Amino acid sequence: MPAAEGPLVVGVDTSTQSTKALVVDAATGRIVASGQAPHTVSSGAGRESDPRQWWDALGEALHQCGDAAREAAAVSIGGQQHGLVTLDARGEPVRPALLWNDVRSAPQARRLIDELGGPKSWAERTGSVPSASFTVTKWSWLAENEPDAVRATKAVRLPHDYLTERLTGEGTTDRGDASGTGWWAAGPETYDEETLARVGLDPALLPRVVRPSEVAGTVRDGHGLPFSKGTLVAAGTGDNAAAALGLGLSPGVPVMSLGTSGTVYAVSQRRPADPTGTVAGFADARGDWLPLACTLNCTLAVDRVATLLNLDREAVEPGTGVTLLPFLDGERTPNLPHSSGLLYGLRHDTTAGQLLQAAYDGAVHSLLGALDLALDADADPSAPLLLIGGGARGAAWQQTVRRLSGRPVQIPEARELVALGAAAQAAGLLTGEDAAAVARRWNTAAGPVLDAVERDDATLSRITGVLSDAAPLLERNPDSR
Repeated sequence: MPAAEGPLVVGVDTSTQSTKALVVDAATGRIVASGQAPHTVSSGAGRESDPRQWWDALGEALHQCGDAAREAAAVSIGGQQHGLVTLDARGEPVRPALLWNDVRSAPQARRLIDELGGPKSWAERTGSVPSASFTVTKWSWLAENEPDAVRATKAVRLPHDYLTERLTGEGTTDRGDASGTGWWAAGPETYDEETLARVGLDPALLPRVVRPSEVAGTVRDGHGLPFSKGTLVAAGTGDNAAAALGLGLSPGVPVMSLGTSGTVYAVSQRRPADPTGTVAGFADARGDWLPLACTLNCTLAVDRVATLLNLDREAVEPGTGVTLLPFLDGERTPNLPHSSGLLYGLRHDTTAGQLLQAAYDGAVHSLLGALDLALDADADPSAPLLLIGGGARGAAWQQTVRRLSGRPVQIPEARELVALGAAAQAAGLLTGEDAAAVARRWNTAAGPVLDAVERDDATLSRITGVLSDAAPLLERNPDSR
């Protein structure tokens, strides 16, 4: 292994399915070592994980990195947003964490919106209209369904907070992840007392919000990980804010992330407040804002359709008459938490490949509609769309995004952007640089650009029409029949 030109830093991505760790040269951005270990997620009525397995996975991922992890001067944790981690007086989980894609709290979300002034009031106060993904709705669900767990809870954390606290012994979070809870006020950038009082959550149970570029703490003894005592620990952040850091995003540059979920976002210097609830007005990890829209159903849903059809995921065929809305896990954008998938326009001559292409079209349609709302009005409509996430490497995803967006599409060669963004944040602690500037110096967004093609307005209109006509059916809860 060639010698590093600068100090080494560690960036971590603790996602829904696994924890990944990168050891990065802070001077050049070269990845010196990497590791990854899986998580398990329940597949019953909700989506839950034991937070202790995240810690075990972090240890395994770091040990895969070998001696390089021991030489790191700073570390930062990026993690899945919205998850509700409840800890007892000893810092142990009271119950498994409720994950972002657990939609059992949809009734609580609707009630909280009504009780606290309606969508416009929520958007103005917190930047977002809460859906079932938001932490505040999960806490309300827990209070109603598991009051004993609530009484036993002495600390409430987000997934990245949990790992950071186990490293440092201090309860901290950052503005990017705090802005996805529903109990953080975007204007004053403090916890919102009215919301907390409404849901019966003592603010003393919440972590301190660390400022951008502030040191969250240092690694303590007894952690069992290959870090030296005193290693600097950065604030960390949510996964989307970390990916924005990893790309070194400048304001107005559009991003589409294709993973288990799909997201679209762009950095903005204006605080967003969308009363429709389509765009979440998240903070970023630097001091700006990250208006973002998320769909629950993306690559996993399309891959499931391919499996049902016994097709390779790339075996698409062009077709103009069939529409497939792949809402296999309910949906967040549009806000249809109890929906299921819908197929419309099937004919004798419809092929399996056309059905698969229709699943891609349905997933991308939702994301592009939200992207128009997430971008500032003065954003350049011809700017390349940065395509990231696991799906970005697939030809069918690339061509579908090009055809339905009408934009050029740029595919950064760098992978593991959440972990890279966390590493850039850790490097900023050492160099005094803005984390996004660190990533730009590392040239993380470099990659091929696919030219724009004519936008397929006919397909976009057809899907919009089917979605509108089918809305009453999609909003029915299949479990209530």
